[in-house]
Amino acid sequence: MSVIREDVNSNNAILRIQITPADYEKKVSNAIEKARKQAKIPGFRPGHIPVALIKKQYGKSILAEELNKAVNEKLSSFITENKIEILGNPIPFENEEVKGDFNNPENFEFAFEIGLVPSIKIESTLISTFEYILVNVNDSLIDKQIDDLRRRYGKLVASEKVGETDLILAQFTELNEDESIKEGGILHSSTISMEFIEDEAAKKALINKTVGDILTVNPAHVSKGGKDTAALLGIKEEELETISDKFEMKINEVRHMELAELNQDLFDKLFGEGVVNAENDLRERIKADLVKMFENDSDRLLTRHVYDKLVEETTVNLPTDFLKRWIRVSNEKPITLEEIEAQFEGYEKGMKWQLIQGHIFKSNDIKVNQNDALEFAKQLLVNQYAQYGIPAPEDKELTASAIQVLQNKDESARVYDMLAETKLTEFFKNKVKLKNKEVSYEEFIEIANGKN
Repeated sequence: MSVIREDVNSNNAILRIQITPADYEKKVSNAIEKARKQAKIPGFRPGHIPVALIKKQYGKSILAEELNKAVNEKLSSFITENKIEILGNPIPFENEEVKGDFNNPENFEFAFEIGLVPSIKIESTLISTFEYILVNVNDSLIDKQIDDLRRRYGKLVASEKVGETDLILAQFTELNEDESIKEGGILHSSTISMEFIEDEAAKKALINKTVGDILTVNPAHVSKGGKDTAALLGIKEEELETISDKFEMKINEVRHMELAELNQDLFDKLFGEGVVNAENDLRERIKADLVKMFENDSDRLLTRHVYDKLVEETTVNLPTDFLKRWIRVSNEKPITLEEIEAQFEGYEKGMKWQLIQGHIFKSNDIKVNQNDALEFAKQLLVNQYAQYGIPAPEDKELTASAIQVLQNKDESARVYDMLAETKLTEFFKNKVKLKNKEVSYEEFIEIANGKN
């Protein structure tokens, strides 16, 4: 069996697999003998069916199957041994039929088309200067974080008046247009949070109201609309179009969040016994945590900016016609050329980035191995425990949990993707020129959302 490579251009090649009887006759004979022993044909005992009959009924299909196996094995070994970097997989060359006669088998030739990985040059982009956006962790941010922590560890207490951050337990009664109670209308008790009311007029109308007060509201104005409004009224979302926009709201209870006191008990709950012992220590610890958290966000933003520039500036000559044919041939469900064309721009961009990332990893000997993934998964678990103020378990238990995570196919893929991105970010930070730029939290959010 031999393989002839014909380069069409820098992006495409044809591989011709030439097979002689010596390459397949023994395998076909063995397969026919196996079929003879297993076949069940009326009038013959199992294992005593004449070979000629087996050849007549199954010979062509057996030959085709054995040829297919031999061709695929040779294709794979040829590509591996010659270190040919290909895109996708080889596909039958659509301009040629298989050469050979299945009725009188002798020599065969199968032609396959391959798409070649293009050369990539990214050095000019990697010597560019990029802004490294940092959040200014000021007193205002620290105060907000302390307030959030005190709220998290606080307790709800009964209150007579409605405040800006209170919870209201109320009964909603559907009204007619003239504000009389609608017969057979909705009657439902629910809870609303003053913090999440976006309609300023509705919020203002509720401030300082007391338990027992009754007012007319539009349910959409005291909720987030859609599913949230439907849940508020205890109905399905599709029923919203059929109901009134006027409801009587009777305040039955008001719950106020009493913030936890800034004392040693709270410090110990947050960070462990004796780790933080004063409010100044608390502020320093929170500042350090925020700086670390925002640094991770800054890293992700930098990676995104470098990614955008690499994709924009790097020339990657893809074998587009081959890729479109490969997508059509390899797709699990039938797909039209029109569907491929409609989606191809996004696919091409994704393929371009995969090649750029692969080039970076290969050229700089960056590897993502099993041990790295295990340690990374362990750190993710430690971070999750920390979010809930829970100390991480002993290393043995932590390792067992990480192994369990990696045994889940979807979770494992997520961990490896995150680890690859982390290594890529480290590479970018060490390779490109960085110019630190400190901005407010609000400005950072705008930049991250592409508004600045």
